[in-house]
Amino acid sequence: MRKTTVLISGASIAGPALAYWLDRYGFTVTVVEKAPALRQGGQAVDFTGHTHMTVLERMGILEDVKARQTGKTDMVIVDEAGNQKALISGDFTGGDIEILRGDLSEVMYERTAGQCEYLFDDTITALSDTADGVHVEFANAPARTFDLVIGADGIHSRVRKLAFGPEEKFVKHQGHYYSIAGASNWEAHPDAPRERAVSYALNTPGRLASLGSSKAGQMYLFASPKLDFDRDDLDAQRRILAEKFAGLGWEVPKMLAELPGLKGFFLDSIAKVTMKDFVKGRVALLGDAGYGNTMAGFGTGLAVVGAYVLAGELAAADGDHTVAFPRYQEMMKRYSKLAGGANAGPFLAPKTALGLRVRNWFLTSWAFDMMMKSTEKSKNDIELKNYPEILAGR
Repeated sequence: MRKTTVLISGASIAGPALAYWLDRYGFTVTVVEKAPALRQGGQAVDFTGHTHMTVLERMGILEDVKARQTGKTDMVIVDEAGNQKALISGDFTGGDIEILRGDLSEVMYERTAGQCEYLFDDTITALSDTADGVHVEFANAPARTFDLVIGADGIHSRVRKLAFGPEEKFVKHQGHYYSIAGASNWEAHPDAPRERAVSYALNTPGRLASLGSSKAGQMYLFASPKLDFDRDDLDAQRRILAEKFAGLGWEVPKMLAELPGLKGFFLDSIAKVTMKDFVKGRVALLGDAGYGNTMAGFGTGLAVVGAYVLAGELAAADGDHTVAFPRYQEMMKRYSKLAGGANAGPFLAPKTALGLRVRNWFLTSWAFDMMMKSTEKSKNDIELKNYPEILAGR
């Protein structure tokens, strides 16, 4: 019997996670990735609670993730003179396990590279969904036909654009931009305890500039209407940051001077993806491509859980997407809505001085503790089927 062929667009986290499960269940998997190789470093991502740990354990990567975890990072909010004004606990931002995005991607890639085909430095240019398969054209590789195509290519998904429509129909700018850059040479407060990392952030109305240990690198966040810039022009993006953070004190001038030499730089909008349906014909969206909400604290967990559910439902349906896709959508629509109201921008960079004072008070209040408990509950509010056990019993 011919194996079901699946093309996955995106080799960050969602794509390799799905590739792992599909290969395990006997599908033939190809992963296409625009970057020339795996992206290293990047921002820290986290997992929290029983649901996330269960999926990582069933994948057999829980111990590897623990071995590469960064540890929690407390963010100390300072004024322009370097005086502490507030503390955002790593218990809130880092979950139970925190790991650099690039390290997590590498762990998952290592589990799949020997069995799955990876096409790096390439991208999908056209899709034609037919009754017999999806005809796919690539920028570099020859055209091919696959039984199914999955878009796991992030909030600016190419697959979503080709199969569902233009980005502006589904992606809403949330009023802030953020930027991450790799390790800085400036070591903040070398006497900080090493078992728990510390980053320091200047927070003024509508702006946050953060710098920490070598693992934390630099982060910028600023309030702004939607900007028009070339996402491939990194120099132009650095100029935007220089303009937005001009005139600030503390370590910001030194940070901006270092910025051109730092690896892993990107600038993007804090945005939310809202779709009535993220499955269509033989095409489905996974993770940020279908239900992204930037910096809401749910993205990585949603991607890994979503990959587990999508692959499990496809395997349970013997590759029949007309059965599996609706089941996947029903489960993940409910679960992804739990992150629907979160917007990190106003929390991290309130637009007014009063907003900053209220946020700083909130961080020490009983209400903040309640929010942390509610967030953890939401991340575990899904009934996971034990697909490996169910399918092994067939």
